[in-house]
Amino acid sequence: MAKAPVIAIDDLIAAVETARDKVMADEVRSLVKFGIPKAMAQQMVAARFHQKVGGDEGEGGEAEPAAWPDMS
Repeated sequence: MAKAPVIAIDDLIAAVETARDKVMADEVRSLVKFGIPKAMAQQMVAARFHQKVGGDEGEGGEAEPAAWPDMS
């Protein structure tokens, strides 16, 4: 039986982050095509992916847990 290749956790995290960044950029591009200003589109997408946008630094310490989105 062949053994599965071993992947370093850092490589796995980097791959996931790269994929997430590409999806986020694609969504921002789509929102801008609909006429939403780029800065607002970036904030909307960042909120959806629970990311901080440049200039959204808090007071430090732990971030407050995000509430679950309303799925109704």
